[in-house]
Amino acid sequence: MTILLFVIALFGFGIGALFLGGLLAGVDRIITARLQGRVGPPLLQPFYDVGKLLAKEDRWLNGFESFYIFLALIIVILSGAFFFSGGNLLMVVFLIGLASLLFIVAAYCTRSPFAEIGAQREIIQVMSYEPMIILMAVFYYSASGSFDVAATVGLDLPLLTQIPLIFIGLLFVLTTKLRKSPFDLSFSHHAHQELVKGVTTEMSGKTLALVEIMHWYESVLFLGYVALFFVWGSLWAVLVALVAVALVYFLEIIIDNSFARVKWQAMLSWSWLVTLLVVSVSVVVAVITNTGLL
Repeated sequence: MTILLFVIALFGFGIGALFLGGLLAGVDRIITARLQGRVGPPLLQPFYDVGKLLAKEDRWLNGFESFYIFLALIIVILSGAFFFSGGNLLMVVFLIGLASLLFIVAAYCTRSPFAEIGAQREIIQVMSYEPMIILMAVFYYSASGSFDVAATVGLDLPLLTQIPLIFIGLLFVLTTKLRKSPFDLSFSHHAHQELVKGVTTEMSGKTLALVEIMHWYESVLFLGYVALFFVWGSLWAVLVALVAVALVYFLEIIIDNSFARVKWQAMLSWSWLVTLLVVSVSVVVAVITNTGLL
């Protein structure tokens, strides 16, 4: 990965993912409204909401709250630039983990009981999905021979054909990373949450706008993880990846509107169980395949 390529990816992701993430949020609201028998907001409503938040005056209990959120947003953008420039996947995973840590610290520094409970649930969510994401990067290396995202271009077949169970595990934890029910325990997207607004309870104005924008960037990046399994050395790869990403995102919206939230114990145990199963079976298959028993 050259510096020039990284700079191009930085500007491309910084601008492109901002608009794409907002449009995805608008599509999400429209489909959700249709599923619930409502008309729903216009496609550009997320941009209107963020614009309104940016115009408001910040009110905070601790000035470091907005500083941590700003750092987390910068790290997410850098992570996306590394990913879409073909950089090291493992580094991308760890950078996103750092951004999550800063988000948690921002909630804790307000000393609000609702925000602190939301931060505790955010920690549990990270504990639930992070093992699967790290192991996905490890299996990506075993299948492609490199941690670099650019290695997918040289593959004869997409990763889905080599590590299909890892893709299933990714789909399961993707529900948590995209903050969809039944695993949206900390962010409280829905109005019926007992935590008011959970981890963002004390965030307002520009700070809350940055949180929403960060979620847009993260959504695009996480869907990039999905596209990773459908890219190989073919001209059709981009089209196949786009169709796969669209279907997966639609599936996540269906899941979000079909299941009630679960308790944190269920989320943690189910996520670890799925991770253990898909990784164990994948390891066994890899060992048998490499020894020539299949």
